[in-house]
Amino acid sequence: MANRLLPFALLFIGGIILTAGDVVMKQWVETNRRMLYIAGLIIYLLGMIFLAQSFRYKNIAIASVIFVFFNVATLLLVSWLYFKEGLTPVQLAGVALGLASVAIMELGS
Repeated sequence: MANRLLPFALLFIGGIILTAGDVVMKQWVETNRRMLYIAGLIIYLLGMIFLAQSFRYKNIAIASVIFVFFNVATLLLVSWLYFKEGLTPVQLAGVALGLASVAIMELGS
C-alpha cells in the first residue's frame, strides 16, 4: 500500500513546490528583483526533483500529467485564496476534467 502511495506523494509534494515557484516568479514579475528570479528557478528545480523521482514508480507520461494536475489545482487555490482572483465555472470544470483524466489513466495502469 505504501509503495502505491509513494509516487502520488512525490508528485503532490513536487506540485506544491512548483506552485511555490510560480508564486515567487509572479512576485519577480511584479517587482523585477533578481533574487526572486533566482529563488524561483531554484524552487522549480526542487519541484522537478520530485517529478524525476516519481519516474521510478510511474510511467513518465502519467507521472507528468499527475504532476501538472497537482500544480494547476494548487495554483487555482493560491490564486483564489492569496491573490483574491476569481475562479470561473470553466476553470473549475477544467480541474474536474483534469482529475477525471488522471483517474482514467490510473485505471489503465
